[in-house]
Amino acid sequence: MPFSMHKEALNNKQMDSSKYVRYTPEQIEALERVYNECPKPSSLRRQQLIRECPILSNIEPKQIKVWFQNRRCREKQRKEASRLQTVNRKLAAMNKLLIEENDRLQKQVSHLVYENGYMKLQLQTASATTTDNNSCESVVVSCQHKQQQNPTPRHPQRDANNPAGLLTIAEETLAEFLSKATGTAVDWVQMIGMKPGPDSIGIVAVSRNCSGVAARACGLVSLEPTKVAEILKDRPLWFRDCRCIDVMSIIPTANGGTIELIYMQTYAPTTLAIARDFWTLRYTTSLEDGSLVICERSLTSSTGGPTGPPISSFVRAEMLPSGFLIRPCEGGGSLIHIVDHVDLDVWSVPEVLRPLYESSKILAQKMTIAALRHIQQIAQETNGEIQYGGGRQPAVLRTFSQRLYRGFNDAVNGFVDDGWSLMGSDGVEDVTIMVNSSAGKFLGFQYNTSMVPSFGGGVLCAKASMLLQNVPPALLVRFLREHRSEWADYGVDTYSAACLKPNPYTVPCARPSGFPSSQVILPLAQTVEHEEFLEVVRLEGHAFTPEDVALARDMYLLQLCCGIDENAVGACAQLVFAPIDESFADNAPLLPSGFRVIPLDPKTVMDGPGATRSRTLDLASTLEVGPGSNRLAGDGEPNLRSVLTIAFQFTFENHLRDEVASMARQYVRGVVGSVQRVAMAIAPSCVSSALEPKTLPASPQALTLVRWICRSYRIHTGGQLLEADSQADDALLKQLWHHSDAIMCCSLKTNASPVFTFANQAGLDMLETTLVALQDVMLDKILHEAGRKILCSEFSKIMQQGFAHLPAGICVSSMGRPVSYEQAIAWKVVDDGNEDATNHCLALMFVNWSFA
Repeated sequence: MPFSMHKEALNNKQMDSSKYVRYTPEQIEALERVYNECPKPSSLRRQQLIRECPILSNIEPKQIKVWFQNRRCREKQRKEASRLQTVNRKLAAMNKLLIEENDRLQKQVSHLVYENGYMKLQLQTASATTTDNNSCESVVVSCQHKQQQNPTPRHPQRDANNPAGLLTIAEETLAEFLSKATGTAVDWVQMIGMKPGPDSIGIVAVSRNCSGVAARACGLVSLEPTKVAEILKDRPLWFRDCRCIDVMSIIPTANGGTIELIYMQTYAPTTLAIARDFWTLRYTTSLEDGSLVICERSLTSSTGGPTGPPISSFVRAEMLPSGFLIRPCEGGGSLIHIVDHVDLDVWSVPEVLRPLYESSKILAQKMTIAALRHIQQIAQETNGEIQYGGGRQPAVLRTFSQRLYRGFNDAVNGFVDDGWSLMGSDGVEDVTIMVNSSAGKFLGFQYNTSMVPSFGGGVLCAKASMLLQNVPPALLVRFLREHRSEWADYGVDTYSAACLKPNPYTVPCARPSGFPSSQVILPLAQTVEHEEFLEVVRLEGHAFTPEDVALARDMYLLQLCCGIDENAVGACAQLVFAPIDESFADNAPLLPSGFRVIPLDPKTVMDGPGATRSRTLDLASTLEVGPGSNRLAGDGEPNLRSVLTIAFQFTFENHLRDEVASMARQYVRGVVGSVQRVAMAIAPSCVSSALEPKTLPASPQALTLVRWICRSYRIHTGGQLLEADSQADDALLKQLWHHSDAIMCCSLKTNASPVFTFANQAGLDMLETTLVALQDVMLDKILHEAGRKILCSEFSKIMQQGFAHLPAGICVSSMGRPVSYEQAIAWKVVDDGNEDATNHCLALMFVNWSFA
C-alpha cells in the first residue's frame, strides 16, 4: 500500500474513533419527539428524519443510530432503577410491619406464660384442697380471673341527642380497636398459607378463644391513605354479602373527625338461614403520627346510644370494635391493619349450619381478606400493572362481577321488600319457587325494560339447598364449570337466553339428557391471586333431529367462578352465570343463576346415622331452628361436609306462569340429581364405595365393546384380562366394571387428539369424571410429557404387535390432581377376534393407581 493511502486511512480511523457528537438542545428535542413515537426507528426512518430536520443534517446516520441505542439503554436502566426502588420501599415497609408483629407476638407469649403459671397455681391449689367449699372457692376465683381477661364493659345509656355521649362511645371504640389491631386484646393465630412477603397479600390471622369471631390482616398497598379510606368506607364495593348500607346521621367532631350512625343489611349465604343486619357507630379520625383510623361498633343497650331501626325479616347481629388503621409509608403507599370482629347470633340458625357463623376463617375470607384484595386490585389497576383485553375497563368488569354476585344473592334470599313472594308447592318441599312481578324488579340495578314481557309477567326463581359429604367445594365447582353438559339442559338454556329476545321460545320440558351442546370458555378478567374468574361461555348447539334445529344455535353466558383453589382456607366456591346477547353491552341485563358450595367445619359437625340419607333432602324441610332442635349429625368421626345452594331464575309471561314454574321445579330437581351423581363420582374412593354404586352402562354397545376389549387383550398379550372372559356379555361387563385397575378406551383418530370413550368405575374414579363427561377428557391432557413421549414411541409397536407395556409414571385427573401408577398396558381393540379386523379403539389399563 502506498504511504499516502496508508496515512489517509489512519487519519480516517482516528477521526471515526474520536468523533463524539455534542447535540444541541434543539437536536435533542427533535430526536426525543421521534423516540416517543418510535423508540427503535428503522434505517429508512432515520434517513427520513435527517431529511425532515435540517438541524440534524450535520450528523451522520450511524451516529443517530447510536443515539437511539443509548437512549433505549438509559430508559431501560431508569425503569429498572425505579423498579428496584419500589421493591426496596416495599421490603422496608414490610420489614417494619414484621418487626411490629414480632413485638406483638412477644407480648402475647409473655401473656400466655403468665396465664400458664396462673393455671398451674390454680391446679396445685385445687389438688391441695379437701373440702367442697374450697373447691367451689377455687372455681369462683378461676371464673373471676377469666372475666378479668375478657371483661364485658357496661356503659350507662348515652343521650341520643348529645354528641358528647356519642363521642365518648367513639373514643372507647377507637381504643379497643387499636388494642386489637396492634396489641394483644385478642389471641391471634396466623392463618395457614398466608405467608408475609413483598408480593403476598399480607399477614392474616384469626381469633382463638374470644367472644364471637374475629379476623385480622396487615398489608401494603401503593395507594395514598385518603384514597384507601375512601374505598374501604364504601363497603358494598368489596364486601359481596353487603346488601345495602345507609348513613342515617353524620356528626362532625371537634378534632376534625366524623361520627356516623349506620344501618347495614347483609345477605344470608344459603336459603336455610335468615339474613343479618347491623346498627353501628362509625368513627373516622386521624392520629398524631398521621395515620387514618376508621373504627366501628354496634350500638346496643350495653354501649348506649340511639336505638337502630327494627326490621322483622333480619336477625340483628353485633359488630364488636372493628375497623381499619391506615398508616402512610415513606415514598408513597400505605400500610393497612384490618380487624373484623362480629357476633352473628349463632343460636338463630339450624345447628348443622352454625359452623358458618362460628368460623373465623370464613369471616376472614369473606370480609378481611376481601377488603385487602380489593384495595390491592385497585392499586395495581391504577398503576397500570394489570391490563385487560377486549377493550374493557377494569371498573366495568368489576361492575359485572358485582351485578352477578348481587343478583344471585337476591335470588337466594328472596326478600319481601324486593317484591318476592312464595309460590305454592306441588306437595314436595325439596324445591322452593318464588315469583317477583314488581316493576321495580325490572327497573332496578339488575334488570332493564327489555326483560319485561310485552303483556305482563315477572321473574321466577327455583332454589334448593342440600348437604354434601366428603366433596371438596373447590373440586365440585371446578367440575360443574368444566363439564356443563353433565348437568345442564340445552333447551332450558335456550329458554333462559330467550328473555333477551322480543319473541321467546315455548316453555321447554326439562329432559334429563337435554340437547347436545359443547362449551367454549373465553376469559375476560381475573383477580390478583386468581381466586375469582370472569369469563364468557359460548354454548355451541348441535341438532340431531329436525325438531331440534330451531334450538341448535350458539348462546352466550357471562360467568363468574371463584373459590376453586383447593388450598384456600375457609373459602366458599361459587359458579354464577347469566345469559347475554352477542353485543355484550356495558348495561346488559343480567338474570344470574348458579351454585354456591360452603364448607362446614369438620371439627364442629360430626357424621351421624342419617348423614348419608340427608344428601338427597332439602335441609329446610328437615331442620328446626333454635338451640333445642334435633341434631342432624350425631356422634362419629369428623367428616368433610358442605352446604350446596342452587338457584335458577327465569322470566315468565303471566299466562304461562304455572307452566314455567313446573318446568323450573322439574329442572332444578334434575340438576340436584346430577350434582349428587357428580359428587359421588369425585368423592374419595373410600367414601364413594359406601354410597350407591355407579350405574352400569348396560347398553348393547357397551356389552359389545367389553367383549371386544377382552378378546383383543387375550389375542395380543396371550393372557386373561378377567377371571373367565368366555361367559355371557353381561357378566363380562360386570367384572370389567368392578375391576380394581383403571381400564379405559380412547379413540384412534389420526387428525385429532385421542378422546376417551369408555372407562370402568376405577377409570372414572381415577379421571375424576363420569361417563357423560368422559368425552370431554383427552388422552394427551392427562399424560405428563414423559408419558406422552413413551406412548408416542411405542405407538407403532402397539399398531404392529397389538400391545405394549409402559413403565410406571404419573398422570393427572380431569380435575388436575396427580395420579401415580405402577405400570400401564396399552393394546388395540378390534371389532372381531381376528388380527386382520378393523381397529376400533385403543385400550389402556393403569395398574395399582393412586392419587399422589
